[in-house]
Amino acid sequence: MVAVGRKYVFDFDSTLTRVEALDVLAEMTLQGKSNKDEVISEIQKITNLGIDGDISFTESLERRIKLLNANKSDLDGLVAELRQKISKSIESNKEFFEKFADDIYVISCGFKEFIDPIVKEYNIPSERVYANTFEFDSNGDIIGFDENNVLATHNGKIECLRNLDLDGEVQVIGDGYSDYVMREAGIADKFFAYTENVHREKAASNADYVTPNLDEFLFVNDLPRNISYPKNRIKILLLENVHPAAFDNLSQDGFSVELVKHSLSEDELIEKIKGVHVLGIRSKTQVTQKVIEAANKLLVVGAFCIGTTQIDLDYCKRKGIVVFNAPYSNTRSVVELAIAEIVMLMRSVFPRSTEIHGGQWNKTAINSREIRGKNLGIVGYGNIGKQLSVLAEAMGMRVYYYDVNDQLALGNAVRCNTLENLLNVSDVVTLHIDDNKVNKNFIGEREINQMRDGAMLINLSRGFVVDIPALVNALKSGKLGGAAVDVYPEEPRSNGAFKTELQGLTNVILTPHVGGSTEEAQRDIADFVPNKIMDYINSGNTVDAVNFPNIRLPKQTNAHRFLHIHKNVPGIMAKINEVCAKYGLNITGQYLSTDSEVGYVITDLDKEYNKEVVKALKKVENTIKFRVLY
Repeated sequence: MVAVGRKYVFDFDSTLTRVEALDVLAEMTLQGKSNKDEVISEIQKITNLGIDGDISFTESLERRIKLLNANKSDLDGLVAELRQKISKSIESNKEFFEKFADDIYVISCGFKEFIDPIVKEYNIPSERVYANTFEFDSNGDIIGFDENNVLATHNGKIECLRNLDLDGEVQVIGDGYSDYVMREAGIADKFFAYTENVHREKAASNADYVTPNLDEFLFVNDLPRNISYPKNRIKILLLENVHPAAFDNLSQDGFSVELVKHSLSEDELIEKIKGVHVLGIRSKTQVTQKVIEAANKLLVVGAFCIGTTQIDLDYCKRKGIVVFNAPYSNTRSVVELAIAEIVMLMRSVFPRSTEIHGGQWNKTAINSREIRGKNLGIVGYGNIGKQLSVLAEAMGMRVYYYDVNDQLALGNAVRCNTLENLLNVSDVVTLHIDDNKVNKNFIGEREINQMRDGAMLINLSRGFVVDIPALVNALKSGKLGGAAVDVYPEEPRSNGAFKTELQGLTNVILTPHVGGSTEEAQRDIADFVPNKIMDYINSGNTVDAVNFPNIRLPKQTNAHRFLHIHKNVPGIMAKINEVCAKYGLNITGQYLSTDSEVGYVITDLDKEYNKEVVKALKKVENTIKFRVLY
């Protein structure tokens, strides 16, 4: 319940706005001046000294105004600029300011001339704004401030709040020294250190609560808010050294993110995943049934790669856990490596390079051929296979492909009805098949014997799809003229020693699973997967989920959104709507998608709800997961 008679006192600079207003004014008034950067740096230094209480506020104000060289006419531009710099979570929770306007005050060491027009839009009238005022000369130049104003003095906020003599519990929300001293002086009951825009250690260490956004403040106080559960309380664990941009993307959206550079064993992950809402992995971490059972809060698994065999997708689905991957982000990287390896194998580049490294000069055209006019056989004509087809044909190769699905040929590529037909005709065979377990030893002794004598084999798909001993025998016997292998049946969890039977063989290119490991691909993945995660957490959208019914829908305003995941049995929708009707809730939109096992329904409502509705919806039979989004 919301406390009766509670009063909320907000700071302005770096709390209601993302910036210090006088710093912004300096940027404007010093535009084009040769010493602009130097003066702005000095103003910011003085600002921070005053905020941290290292110099008196009066001194801080005097020194900054002298450096500003501003005019009254500059203030309209400043207000326009500040309107664009309202704190993100303040802006998204405007409803709170409208509903509790009578209990909200602004006490700031800034100036009413620019604060009043900003907070007026949040239903805070001028009479509840306590701030300094400028003094102007006859030309409108800012020459000082009203020194009789209590807020122009050191610790002036204490005196200002004392003079207000507010009834009830008084809570102060701000980012600096002048805010937390009001609680220390005993005239405020609680101090919330607001860190959305700047984290000041002095303020944070003296706070009753550190609140990274207004959502957290509203959550702690059980007040109306834009989202039901603050993002900073949603814990994200990223493993296997995913690109730092993923950490940045998710952190900037307000989530609490932990980055671990290596994969974790099953036991380690079972211990680590307790309390985690989102897990991000690459190919080495195994998300098993035991791990999923231990994941008491898990909502999403993000695979920062193409493959998902390391995740028990079916069990995730049964537990209402959505899984996303990155099916397109590293396509170009894999294709470029395939093209490079085709050229290097056909030209015997690696044997010649090894000879030179060993001090031997062997200039010869033997076993060195152009790729133009040669036959390329692509096994698996998906995203990678298709793009490889286009590039190889552009370089003069004749392209053949085989896929278990009916795939449309691009360019002049020829579809082969059987794998044997493709192997019979190809000078180079390149594998781009998925990680389905039935593909184990897809290329074995029988298939290799169906290939042309002296042909090349490239595997950039999965390590288990090629029978390695059979490949070794074919290379040693001369049946195959060369191979390029990027993936292996057994791969280490971290960088270090590695052994394979393929080591030391002539005209064999070995790489450590780096087909998709380019800076560009990893950056694209670090954008794509977090965007899918954020879209699900923030809106409930499941488009491109690999194990879940797909729903895409716009975010609503002035509405509430319930997410309900359930077993796909008859009558669930009727029960959900029956609960909504019982509590008099008007459904403005409802979206349902199902597969053979689960149903996922999103319900938008235009009326206030109470916690009894939530309890009732959670108790609907066959419910897997229920979440109030906002």
